[in-house]
Amino acid sequence: MQPRDYRLLALIALITALAAWVAWPANPGIHLNLFGRKIEREIRILQGLDLQGGMQVLLEADLPADQPVDAEAMQAAKGIVENRVNGLGVTEPVVQSVGSRRILVELPGIQDPEAAVATLRQTGLMEWVDTNGVYLAPGTVIKTDFATSAASGAAITPTATLTATDGITTTAPVTPTEKVYHTVLTGRSLRRATVEFDSNGLPVIGFELDSEGAKIFAEFTANNIGRYLAIALDKVIISCPRISSAIPEGRGQITGQFTVAEAKAMVLQLRYGSLPIPLKVVDTRAVGPTLGQDSVNKSVRAGTIGLVIVLLFMFIYYRLPGFLADLALIIYALLNLTLFKLIPVTLTLPGIAGFLLSVGMAVDANILIFERMREELRQGRTLQRAIDSGFRRAWTSILDSNVSTWIICAILWVFGNSFGASMVKGFAVTLALGVAVSMFTAVTVTRTFVRTAFAIGGEKLGKIRWLLGI
Repeated sequence: MQPRDYRLLALIALITALAAWVAWPANPGIHLNLFGRKIEREIRILQGLDLQGGMQVLLEADLPADQPVDAEAMQAAKGIVENRVNGLGVTEPVVQSVGSRRILVELPGIQDPEAAVATLRQTGLMEWVDTNGVYLAPGTVIKTDFATSAASGAAITPTATLTATDGITTTAPVTPTEKVYHTVLTGRSLRRATVEFDSNGLPVIGFELDSEGAKIFAEFTANNIGRYLAIALDKVIISCPRISSAIPEGRGQITGQFTVAEAKAMVLQLRYGSLPIPLKVVDTRAVGPTLGQDSVNKSVRAGTIGLVIVLLFMFIYYRLPGFLADLALIIYALLNLTLFKLIPVTLTLPGIAGFLLSVGMAVDANILIFERMREELRQGRTLQRAIDSGFRRAWTSILDSNVSTWIICAILWVFGNSFGASMVKGFAVTLALGVAVSMFTAVTVTRTFVRTAFAIGGEKLGKIRWLLGI
């Protein structure tokens, strides 16, 4: 063996050990403290809607059927819905367009379906409203002179106050009147909205306006000291503070007796602005975890059976080279699972199918190599020359087949990304990763194992033809 072979063996052993640790089902994850910085990383396989259950929501533009829907506005609405879904903390959600008027949302493992649907359909329009000196109690539905569609939704009912560096306070509520109020600012001027905690540990909503909004806000608060400036969300009052002094910096907090969940829900609506097109829920479908677990069990069973059959075939037909290829194939499976966990890749049923297909392609590379070796041995070549020639001459065929597969995967990815076929994308991702790993295991790992076996047995292995599958 050459020094390079020893280095490759050590590298393969190290990679295999790390892959086995990552792929282990009971992996505890990464918990490190480096230079005072905590690194927390959960290592697990993410499952799609069809495996772990969840819900599927179909949204449609809430416009008359004969009214055309602007494509750009619909795309913007899709982006806002996607941001809101990501804010819900759902692992690997799917948001895709369906036709010109609908948006399909898949929420794997969702815990609160009703809250999720409410967050998706709300327009989330925030307005700072001049109340003409009248206090409007939280929960009051109002009309404003800002031209937009009002949205229905529950408001936060506890009394809330708006506080800033210069201070703003509230007073007791009075009965509101039905008027059209002037909108001073909208959420379009909102640069930042986050959930924070005050000195008492209570949740508050910190906000910051952009330069233009801060200028308008500063001018209005300076000219209306002692008057009310209400905060409305979707035409529903959530706070009505009194301006005690001018606020020139455009930064403040919305505080009150709401819960952390309510504060997070409000931040989601404020942060991602109003929908350019009102949406309605036309269909919801729940996928139970029992169905998902049944799919997982069947997929694991099918994959195990297929892998065992392949391993037996390689061992019986190619004997010693087949046994070495089986070891490389086991490493291949570990590396794939490691990549699925670390990237991470969300596994769906089509994704599992792509992985199983890549197993067959990994075996195909080994078959090309071993057949080349057998041809050289039949022609009377030495074992050393047959090994070198087999790997060298098979490399071109392996590269061509894998590159063509990657091209197909790229086409499938573009198709799935353009037309919202998320299952096609999952298939393309797992297949492309599997092909990439198979090139490493079939060429590097298998060749290193074969060269090691030759270094141990020498040319006398070539004389035991049945051991080489000849």
